[in-house]
Parts: sequence; C-alpha cells; structure tokens
Amino acid sequence: MIVNPLKRLLKLYKFLKDPVQYAKDVGVKVGHQSKIATLDFGSEPFLIAIGDHCHITKKVKFITHDGGVWVFRKEVPDLDVFGKIEIRNNVYIGNNSTIMPGVTIGSNVVIGANSLVTKSIPDNCVVAGIPARVISDIDSYKQKIISKNFKTKGLKGSERRRIILQKIDELGIRKDFIKP
Repeated sequence: MIVNPLKRLLKLYKFLKDPVQYAKDVGVKVGHQSKIATLDFGSEPFLIAIGDHCHITKKVKFITHDGGVWVFRKEVPDLDVFGKIEIRNNVYIGNNSTIMPGVTIGSNVVIGANSLVTKSIPDNCVVAGIPARVISDIDSYKQKIISKNFKTKGLKGSERRRIILQKIDELGIRKDFIKP
C-alpha cells in the first residue's frame, strides 16, 4: 500500500520539475517550445503526439481508448479499441478540456476551457463547448482579442496589477446576459 503513494509522489515530483520531460518519460511525443501543465495522458500516452509551440493547460485529459467496450468483455474477452491523438503546431488547449481517441487537432487552433473534443479540428479555428464546435476562425479571433490587449505580458507584481485595475472597465472581457 505504501508503494502507490510513493509512486504518485515521484510522478508529481517529476512533473513539477519539468512537465514536458514528464510527458516524454511516459511516452508522449512532444515538439519544440511546447508547454504542458497536465499529468493526465491516459493509459496509452504513447498514442499521443503534440507538435511545436503548443500549450496544454491544467487538467486537460487525453483519452486514447474506448472504455465502453467493458460491457462486451464477457462476450469478447480480449476486446480493446484505441485511437491516436495528434495535436499539430501552434495549439492552445484551455483548462479542463478533454480530448477523445482518434482526434487530430490542426495547426493554429485555440480550444476553449472545459471543451469536450470528440471530432477532429481543422487548421486555423477556435473551438469550444460540449461537444466542441467551431466558434470562430483564427484571424477573426485575433482581431477581436488584439482590441482587448492590456499590454502587461512580462510585467510583474504591483505594476501589472495597477495597469489591469486601471484598464479593466475599458478593455476587460464582458459577456452578454443569458436571454430569459
């Protein structure tokens, strides 16, 4: 029983030390200049490939098999179904998103937080939702988001806070009310 907690601590230590190296150690193929902030690469991490300049945020889950085959195991004891996951270049995957087996995510893609990606995503788009669907092309998103630039990247502490508080009402993200 002590072995499992020790394995978990070692896994966490490796992740905190270098998350990209941890991903590679468990079998994920990772390209250049990618950032990773998740530990959840499923039971077949060797089926996952992440391209160059990708950002995989916290609690993103990769599922590489169809666990639903369980209901057929009495009938077909050796039944197992798998799918590769390929993430091409320049991709951002938001917090708590889940990527299902067999999915390819094209280049220049943004996936919104809490999305469930059940189908492959073409290049140059923004997707979000459950299930994820295209909500914008990447160029339209860029134009919209540039107009909200606080210009604080690289600033730290009180200077960053001061600028954000000064500009939040002018530049901050605002959502429409849900219609009754």
